[in-house]
Amino acid sequence: MRFYVGELGEFESAFDREALAAIRNGVAQFGAPVARLKLPPIDFAFDVKRRQYASIAVLQQIDRWRPPDAWKLLAVTAHDLFLPVLTFVFGQAQLGGRAGVVSLARLKQEFYGLAPDREILIERAAKEALHETGHLFGLAHCGDGSCAMALSTNVRQIDSKRADFCAACAERLARRREKSL
Repeated sequence: MRFYVGELGEFESAFDREALAAIRNGVAQFGAPVARLKLPPIDFAFDVKRRQYASIAVLQQIDRWRPPDAWKLLAVTAHDLFLPVLTFVFGQAQLGGRAGVVSLARLKQEFYGLAPDREILIERAAKEALHETGHLFGLAHCGDGSCAMALSTNVRQIDSKRADFCAACAERLARRREKSL
């Protein structure tokens, strides 16, 4: 079984490619070989009125694209994602499932009118990937604001998290990970 990191469309920015590499390195800690997977663009999920991509449609399609030997598939996109009841999402994953998605769009400083910052993008991408992967293993949001599983509704909250789990989430993750192997 492999843990796939899927690339939804093309990533032209060197910073985006470095963020993808950081995500692949981060999911390697879950104990399965990590493989890169090129996935088609997600144009089908574009909402003209919102000028964003519907994360539910993307997540459903990702699950269909999941290779037969995939333990988990975490896809990454450069596009801005949304849920109908939310303005945007940094990512979404099936709780206890096999597919998730992370968007780099709002993790970038330039989204907020600031100069690009490689370090910040890589750090945020790694934390968000860890968060969504935690959901794939059945972890819910954590009340510890510094835990990777804490809910983040803005980038300041992502920035204040650690790139790892609190002791309670780490313990739950260890139990669930062993059951899913």
